[in-house]
Amino acid sequence: MQTGFLDPHWGEPHDLEGCRANVSALISAFAAAGAPIVLVRHDSTKPASPLRPDAAGNQLFAEVARAPHDLFVTKTVNSAFIGSPDLDAWLRGRGIDTIVLGGIQTNMCVETTARMGGNLGYRVVVALDATTTFPLSATVAAAVRTDGITGSAAEGAADEGSSGADSAQQLTATLETLTISAESLIEATAVNLSGGGFAEVTTTEDVLARLGDSTI
Repeated sequence: MQTGFLDPHWGEPHDLEGCRANVSALISAFAAAGAPIVLVRHDSTKPASPLRPDAAGNQLFAEVARAPHDLFVTKTVNSAFIGSPDLDAWLRGRGIDTIVLGGIQTNMCVETTARMGGNLGYRVVVALDATTTFPLSATVAAAVRTDGITGSAAEGAADEGSSGADSAQQLTATLETLTISAESLIEATAVNLSGGGFAEVTTTEDVLARLGDSTI
């Protein structure tokens, strides 16, 4: 939840304002309930990233920066469990076995943290509408293309590879740039996490209701 995500190079996010409003609602409710709050900041190591520590975009959105919190984690990779201080040690030291996630980007830091949390044995709940992401493009071998992905004009590329100890053949791959919408990525994260058994995927409204009756 950093101002660097306002940089236009990311593309158009899915309902960023809705995500921010829902994150704010979760923060307010958890603070009112006396539930622990952990803030996470991504300190990119990429020189051109608007999230690098010396960039203005490294700052948290104001509504998050002023939030009361019990732990502040900084990280340089996707997972909040690989950062400083050690999130896993902190949670276990306090007997916390359930975590609720929101933030940016749905399919990057949120999904990675949820997957790792599930693997570590936590009950993970993702408030999906308290997350958002951006369209994502990648150049891949054309053979991976499916009907649900938008592709650009293909271009050819060739590699040399060995087919055995004494012979070599030229391998030719057709490359294509594919783009997946922010909305499709969010849906994919929901299916990956819920269908894969990593996390429960729900809404902010549901989390708030269950926080009130102590079922989350």
